[in-house]
Amino acid sequence: SMKNKNRKLQLRNITLTGVFSALIIAFTAFICHIPYGINGGYVHFGDAVIYLAVAILPRPYAMLAAIIGGGMSDLLTAPQWMVATLLIKPLLTIPFSGASDRIVSRRNVAATAIAFLISSAGYYLAGMLLFGNVGGFLMAVPGDLIQSGGSAVAFIAVGRALDRYGLKKRLAQPVREKKNETLQKAG
Repeated sequence: SMKNKNRKLQLRNITLTGVFSALIIAFTAFICHIPYGINGGYVHFGDAVIYLAVAILPRPYAMLAAIIGGGMSDLLTAPQWMVATLLIKPLLTIPFSGASDRIVSRRNVAATAIAFLISSAGYYLAGMLLFGNVGGFLMAVPGDLIQSGGSAVAFIAVGRALDRYGLKKRLAQPVREKKNETLQKAG
């Protein structure tokens, strides 16, 4: 039935949101987590996972994954930035689109540059509010460029691999009931 199909799709989206949240935490707080600057900031590749999430999931789910993943990462490693992260990370999803049948579309490649501007401006404003250092913007740009550039490259590389695998087409297929084979064999 249609109701059952929608529930399965919603369950799939919620499940993938959890998976993306965990991956964002892994690639933000732990894997390639490089402390940078004087204010407890750090360079990471978690944004690449946010970009993947919004290219695959409906935007509200991707925003939730960005909030959970980014927020938990800061709670674990740089709690002074957590409130800013809870506001900034979901905004990174806005320039991206999941409408294409590919993860790496022209729009999503261009979106990585816009996400850099959103992130850079957002964390600059947050740094001013938190630490009052107006001159810190130019100091932060190299780290921002490394993080956003690295995340863009990682997004494009992983996205292309997932596109070759046909992930979006596979996810678009209807969720099928899997018969319990062990019961069938026993009977």
